[in-house]
Amino acid sequence: MPSFDVVSEVDMHQLTNAVDQSARLVNNRFDFKGVDAGFELNDRLIGLHAEADFQLQQMIDMLRSSLVKCKIDPLAMQVGDSQQSGKLVRQSVTMQHGLDKELARKIVKLARDSKLKLQAVIQDDQVRITGKKRDDLQRLMASLRQLDLGQPLQFVNFRD
Repeated sequence: MPSFDVVSEVDMHQLTNAVDQSARLVNNRFDFKGVDAGFELNDRLIGLHAEADFQLQQMIDMLRSSLVKCKIDPLAMQVGDSQQSGKLVRQSVTMQHGLDKELARKIVKLARDSKLKLQAVIQDDQVRITGKKRDDLQRLMASLRQLDLGQPLQFVNFRD
């Protein structure tokens, strides 16, 4: 029986590349010369620090453009609040990984309400969709792509 998994993942190698590209952009930009600003990557948490709040906003825009170049959807970013600490302003960006329970339930409900003969099962941080017809699975994929769920979705492990 054909099936596929709905997941929300970030490729760690591409994320490292995007953060490195953003750090190089900060080092090469004229308006950041002599400014203590940088990026720190720790698992899926990206720490930003700069001397002013507007510089942090520019750095977030640089990070967003680097993520797009590395084929990572910027919807996976959760930008935290900026915090003043001494002469530096710090901000953290968390990359979402996995589907939370509420979003998984929403996907299951969409699969059941689609009037297609499909079964949806929540498995940890992913949703497995199975059906008798491959065309039904592809229709559901298309409808999920059109929805704005606030988190990027990938469709993996397609079995025929």
